[in-house]
Amino acid sequence: MNYWLFKSEPESYSWADLEKERHQTTYWNGVRNYQARNFLRDQIQVGDQVFFYHSNNRERAIVGLAKVVRAGYPDHTAWEPGHQYFDSDSQPESPTWYMVDIKQVRPFARALTLDELKAETRLAGLELLRRGSMLSIQPVSVAHAKVILELAERPVPEQTKPQRPARPSRKTTITAPAKKSTPAKKPTVKTAPRRKSTS
Repeated sequence: MNYWLFKSEPESYSWADLEKERHQTTYWNGVRNYQARNFLRDQIQVGDQVFFYHSNNRERAIVGLAKVVRAGYPDHTAWEPGHQYFDSDSQPESPTWYMVDIKQVRPFARALTLDELKAETRLAGLELLRRGSMLSIQPVSVAHAKVILELAERPVPEQTKPQRPARPSRKTTITAPAKKSTPAKKPTVKTAPRRKSTS
């Protein structure tokens, strides 16, 4: 059994969409990259495990685990004129593009974000984390798969809340109004009454 990572834009097809499918199963069409096509046609087998990855989203993350229930076969959407994945160079007698069928196994208790995956040193070398990697179908080693499955079982990491600046105390000190100062009274000096002089 091998492990793979399948990318899907949630606006186009999400984990929730897979959950709504009959038997939670769908075909994985629309791959138009030759290297990814080769994985679908030649290597991915029934029973292989698939990490379902939401791409082109605010929070890019692995959101669940699926499994392959049908190995590679021609992608018929390439033969349908007007279909968004139509390719006139691909013909039923000589198909260019391939797809597989996957079935939902279980959602992860929490999404494993790209930032969290990057922070995990044991995932060094994972194709998803390689700079410039654009493949929508990617192989995942057994060692990396074990780490991803282990991370999926961990509780959500607590986010450190930003410290708010201390608010000034609302307690006010009531002070008694200052007493008005009264000018000091000049001391009264009593003088003896003047006597009229007589001559």
